[in-house]
Amino acid sequence: MLDALLLTELRGGVMESAHRGHISIVNEKGEVVYFAGDPHFKTFTRSAAKPLQAIPGIRAGIQEKYGLTSEEIALMVSSHRSEDFHQRVLMQMKNKIGVDETGLVCAPSYPLHEESRTEYIKKEGHKRKILHNCSGKHMGVLAYTKLKGADPSTYADPDHPVQQEIKEVISQLTDVSQEELSPGTDGCGFPVYALPISGMARAFLKLACPDLIADESTRQAAQLITAAMNTAPEMVGGTGRVDTVLLQDSNIVAKGGFQGVFCFALREERLGISFKVLDGSEEEWGLITASILEQIGYRNQVTLNALRKQFSQDIRNDAGTVVGTAQPVFVLQH
Repeated sequence: MLDALLLTELRGGVMESAHRGHISIVNEKGEVVYFAGDPHFKTFTRSAAKPLQAIPGIRAGIQEKYGLTSEEIALMVSSHRSEDFHQRVLMQMKNKIGVDETGLVCAPSYPLHEESRTEYIKKEGHKRKILHNCSGKHMGVLAYTKLKGADPSTYADPDHPVQQEIKEVISQLTDVSQEELSPGTDGCGFPVYALPISGMARAFLKLACPDLIADESTRQAAQLITAAMNTAPEMVGGTGRVDTVLLQDSNIVAKGGFQGVFCFALREERLGISFKVLDGSEEEWGLITASILEQIGYRNQVTLNALRKQFSQDIRNDAGTVVGTAQPVFVLQH
C-alpha cells in the first residue's frame, strides 16, 4: 500500500516541503479501524519500545528491590533531554541501583536540552554516559540484570537472558511472533526490532488498557509503568516534548522513538495509535497527533488546546516573524 501525504509546509504560499508516512489505529480486538497509508507498514520501534523493555524488570520486582520512585520508573522508559530535573533523578537512580557508569553501553553525551547543555558545559565540560538520552533504560535493565544474577558486561547482547525476555514481551504485546521481529541495533547499542506499526498500536493499547494482557504479572507491571508515566510526564520526554504533553492527560499513554516513530493510546476510547513519518522527522508529531485526535472526535479540549499551544502551525524565521504555515493534510480512512 502506498504511503500518505501527512503534512505540508508552506512558505509565502508555496509548498516548500512535504512529509509522508503511515498511520495505524486499532481497537481492543486488535483490528485496524482508522488508517492513512499502510496501517501495517513495518519499521523499527526505536525508543517507542521503552515501556515494553521496562516490563521484565518491573515484573521481577526491581521497584521493591531498589526502592524506585515513580520519577525513576518514568526515567526507565524515557528519552530524556538531561534537563536539570532529569540529571537529579538520574544520579539518584544510579546511586540506588549501584550502577558503574563505565559499564553503560550507551555513548557519553552532553544534555540534549539546549539551555541545560550550555549550563552543564560551563560547570562540568565533559560528556557522561549517564547524560545519554537512553541512560534510564540502560540503568533499569542493569538493575534487573543485577537482580537476576546475570552477566552485566553483556546486558545489551541480543542473546543475554534479559534481552531475550524483553523480546518475548515485545512479541506478546504486539501480537507479532518472535520469528517475525526483524532485529537491528538501536543508536544506544540495544537490540531493536522492526515490526508492523499496527503491532505497535496494539502494544500501546494493552499498556493503556492492561485488562487486555492475559498474564497477571505482566499486567501489573504495565499498570505500574504507565501510572509512573502519567505521574511524572516530564521525566518521559521533557520540556516541550509531545509525549510529555500527552501524558499530562490521564487518559493517554504515549512514547515517541527516533526516526519519526510515535505511539499513543486512549484508555476510555480503547484505541491504540501509531504513526511513522517516513523522512524520520519529529517536528511534525504534535500537529499530526492533534489532527488524529480531532478526526476521531477526542473530547478532551484541554489536551487539544495544549497541543495547539505547544506545537503551532506557524513557521517563523530566526527573528520570530511568521513566514509560513505547517498543515496536516491527511484524512483518516475507515
